Amino acid sequence: MATQVQPRKPGIVARAAMAIVKAANLASVAESRGWFRVYESYQGAWQQNVTIDRNLVLSFHAVYACMTLIASDVAKLRVKLVKQDAGIWTEADSPAYSPVLRKPNPWQTRIQFWEGWMLSKLMRGNAYVLKRRDARNVVVALYVLDPNRVTPMVADDGSVFYQLQTDNLAGMPADVLVPAREIIHDRMNCLFHPLVGTSPIYASGLAAMQGMNILDSSAAFFGNRSQPGGVLTAPGSIADETATRLKETWETNFSGENAGRVAVLGDGLKYERMAMSAEESQLIEQLKWSAEVVCSTFHVPPYKIGIGQMPTYNNIQALNVEYYSQCLQSLIEAAELCLDEGLECPAGTGTEFDTENLLRMDSVTQMQVLKEGAGILKIDEMRAKLDKGPTEGGDAVYLQQQNYSLAALARRDAGADPFGTEEPAPAQADPANDNEAELQAARAMIALTKGLSHVRR
Repeated sequence: MATQVQPRKPGIVARAAMAIVKAANLASVAESRGWFRVYESYQGAWQQNVTIDRNLVLSFHAVYACMTLIASDVAKLRVKLVKQDAGIWTEADSPAYSPVLRKPNPWQTRIQFWEGWMLSKLMRGNAYVLKRRDARNVVVALYVLDPNRVTPMVADDGSVFYQLQTDNLAGMPADVLVPAREIIHDRMNCLFHPLVGTSPIYASGLAAMQGMNILDSSAAFFGNRSQPGGVLTAPGSIADETATRLKETWETNFSGENAGRVAVLGDGLKYERMAMSAEESQLIEQLKWSAEVVCSTFHVPPYKIGIGQMPTYNNIQALNVEYYSQCLQSLIEAAELCLDEGLECPAGTGTEFDTENLLRMDSVTQMQVLKEGAGILKIDEMRAKLDKGPTEGGDAVYLQQQNYSLAALARRDAGADPFGTEEPAPAQADPANDNEAELQAARAMIALTKGLSHVRR
């Protein structure tokens, strides 16, 4: 069992020690039933001495490009604290959580911290983050640990602990055993054990090794001035010692940097160059295939790392949405959930990555989205997304005059003929109105008669 030391902040190891006493025996998940230390790329690979060197795989350009692309894209997204108000999640600020989101630890920036988190998860399938608390029991610092120096442990009662080896950067001068509540464990693709994630390298390691072998062969070939090997033939039989001596002499004097020099042959010796077949010379196609396999396991579109053709349609937003949905979204959602639980955020409070940064450079799409948002967003809200200040009259939602409210449309549709398609009925004669018209006409006639009588006199 690891040595227990006095922690830099009180409470962590003391609580762990009490839990260990109750939990009795601890067992590493690597020693649990069904967990094997030997992994094979295919059935019988281990017996055939086909191994995958993790460090060599990481140097393959497609693996390196996929991991660094994903890590940098996630790291550039700002993590914000959000609170739920009347069913709407809005950005907020809290003295308990905001400081650690802005500055996770004293020696890493926010971007460096998230790059380390994602690279650890992509490279080893597990990201272990140690929490440091203050006297209020509030998390004030987060440290991404080396996955090679962390071992998950399971007690007889199912309690989970983590054995941590010495890490001075994280404030651990000696080995220590901590309970699961002091570790944020973000794991990926738990194929063999619920506490052990599996990296995409597990599926792409063989293709990456093939690519590295192609590069090594190509480097050796071009190091020989792009000249393939050959065969020295003699008209008769020669002894093995003579053949060995001629081979060593030829390789020393006429290969590598000496390729192309003039050779003088005697005793009927003849040099015949070995030509490469068309299939053997298609190294570029084989190398491209290996890189595409790596991209498929990391769910990265090949064109993102310079492999294959760029899509023919020129829609940056559609390409980014595809990349986000098939590659980044699951990583971002998992990190948000781990962070919410790790910081012990209360109900109605959480963390969220600002994914709008993915479209920051696509100004055309950004303006189109804001234009289509008229009637939903206020003018000041639109300006804020462009880092512009509020303006007079901007604290209102504007809509064109010809638009009607849903209530007005509902009242219109409730009528018998809401669209006025029926012919109007002819007006009916009103007897009362007719009598009144006759009376008015009679009065006019009397008045006219009196006037004429007055004229005659």
